Amino acid sequence: MITYRPLEGFAEYGAAVEVQRQVWGFAELEIVPARLFLLAQKIGGQAIGAFAGERLIGFCLSLPGIKRTGEAYLHSHMAAVLEEYQNQGVGRRLKLEQRADALRRGIRLIEWTFDPLELRNAYFNIERLGVIVRRYVLNQYGTTTSKLHAGMPTDRCVAEWFLDAPRTRAILEGGPRRREPVTARIAVPVEIGRLRREDVARARAIQKAVSEQFLECFDRGLAVTGFERSEEFGTYLLSEWES
Repeated sequence: MITYRPLEGFAEYGAAVEVQRQVWGFAELEIVPARLFLLAQKIGGQAIGAFAGERLIGFCLSLPGIKRTGEAYLHSHMAAVLEEYQNQGVGRRLKLEQRADALRRGIRLIEWTFDPLELRNAYFNIERLGVIVRRYVLNQYGTTTSKLHAGMPTDRCVAEWFLDAPRTRAILEGGPRRREPVTARIAVPVEIGRLRREDVARARAIQKAVSEQFLECFDRGLAVTGFERSEEFGTYLLSEWES
């Protein structure tokens, strides 16, 4: 049985550091230290763990933020699940725990960034959680030591999760969902994961082309509101959007 609760004490914060090592393989300089998990909880953020028995097998870490308009929100800085527990609903449950905690405190927006070339993650964020995307950041974190990034620029989409919006509730509850008319599509070949390992130059060319399409669409005021999957492509669906 897997249980979910806030992390407690430096032993559990240290376990979260070890999860980072196993999932991303970062150099020590790039690992989020244990004391940041403590700080996040003290200043109104979140450090929520998933436990198999007493073993920490996943976590999510959020920091509080304030928009220029004065609106409070949470920035979900990091979420990780050990490989042997992936594809078992642990990541989704961690996000739902984040949402429930935020709503109890009157917070109605959580944001995070994700790699647009990680198609499984994109599908999860957009179709399983209900985020929208209206911003694209070039090389947000610089070049990292993680083998998952293959030395490529860390371009990121910014996910906006409006926690109690009708669209979000419909997706989370499995009810009928209104689909916005599709204005543009951005297709990413499924083979991008293999190319990152075997042909970084070609993967980088795809990344550059995708980034140009995102930036052009967002300049037009479009937003990602859906995601389609096929054997060959993962396709972002963009629509007119009014918040």
